[in-house]
Amino acid sequence: MKTTATVLKNNLGEYLQAASKEPVTITRQGKAYAVLLSVEEYERLLELEDAWWARRAAEAEAGGEFLGPEASLAFMKDRLHGPEA
Repeated sequence: MKTTATVLKNNLGEYLQAASKEPVTITRQGKAYAVLLSVEEYERLLELEDAWWARRAAEAEAGGEFLGPEASLAFMKDRLHGPEA
């Protein structure tokens, strides 16, 4: 389902109900801008993402590419604050 931001604003209840059945694409100035999802669909997507990252971490660990907690923390500090932090 598709709608414009203006139509969504004026008919929010209708689109919230529609989003419980399928994603609603919201357009702005003729271009896709956002998607309204049900909580269930959003949680399903988060679980898929978590599973993907867990698989990537397991592959990295198995391949010897894993950074331990100390090295990870040092890497993040370096990226955030520079090597002097």
